[in-house]
Amino acid sequence: MQRAKTTAKTILLRRKNIIIGGGLVALILLMGLFASLVAPHDPLEQNLRNAYQTPSRKYPFGTDQFGRCLLSRVIHGARISLLEIGMGVSLAMAIGVPLGLIAGYFGGSVDRAIMWFLDIVYAFPGIILAILIVSVLGPSLINMLIAIAIFSIPVYGRLCRNLTISLKQSEYVEAAKALGLSNLGIMFKHILRNALAPLLVQATLTAGGVVLSASTLSFLGLGVVPPTPEWGAMISTGRTFITIAPHLSLFPGLAILITVLGFNLLGDGLRDLLDPRLRNS
Repeated sequence: MQRAKTTAKTILLRRKNIIIGGGLVALILLMGLFASLVAPHDPLEQNLRNAYQTPSRKYPFGTDQFGRCLLSRVIHGARISLLEIGMGVSLAMAIGVPLGLIAGYFGGSVDRAIMWFLDIVYAFPGIILAILIVSVLGPSLINMLIAIAIFSIPVYGRLCRNLTISLKQSEYVEAAKALGLSNLGIMFKHILRNALAPLLVQATLTAGGVVLSASTLSFLGLGVVPPTPEWGAMISTGRTFITIAPHLSLFPGLAILITVLGFNLLGDGLRDLLDPRLRNS
C-alpha cells in the first residue's frame, strides 16, 4: 500500500502540468463556489462617483463605467463560467456519448446513419454554428449553452464510437454475450464503464474551449444578458473605454486565460497519466 502511494506521488510530481492545471482549476472552482463570500463588494451595486477608478486597495481591479467593483464582477463571473462548462459539457456528453455507443456497438446501417449526422454537424465551424443557433433562438444563457453543446456533440460521439469498436472485441464482452447479458447491459455495464477515463479526459480538454466559445458569444452580444457579470461581456464593454480604462478588459481577459490554461494543462496531464504508453515516460 505504501509503495503504491509512493509510486502515485512520484508520477504526479513528474506530471507538473497536472499540479499546475489542477491548482488553477481549483482556484476558479473556489472563486465560483464561494463568490458571495470572497467578493469584497456587490457585483451589481452602482456608484457613478467611483466610475473608472484605477486599481487601488479598496478596489484591487478598479471599477467600471458604473462604479461597480471589477474584482467582484470577475469573481462572480467565475460562477457563470463554471455553469457554462458544466451545462455545456454535460449536454454534449448526454447526447454524443449514447450516439457513439450505439453506432460503435451495432455498426452497419445504424453506424452509417449516426456518423452521417455527426459528420454534418462537425463540418460546420463550431463558433459559426453557435452564432447561427443563438441568432435564431435569441441571446440568453440557456440558448448559448444549447448552441455550445450542439457543436460539441460530434467530439464525444466520434470518440465514444471508436472506443466502443475497440472494447466490444474484448474477451469480457464476449463472455458477457455468452452469459446472455442484454445488449443494453453490455453497452453500459462493460463498454461505457471502461471508456469513461478517455471521455473524462476529453471533457477536461473541452472545458477550455467551452469558456472561449461562451466568452466569444457574450462578446458579440449573443450570450449572457447584462448586467450579469460574464467575462466575455465585460471585455466587450471594456473595449469602448480601452484608452481611458484598459483594466476593464484586462482583468476579465486574464481570468479567461487562466481558466483555459488550467483546464488544458489538467487535461493534458490526465491524458498522459491514464495512457499506459506515456505513463512511464
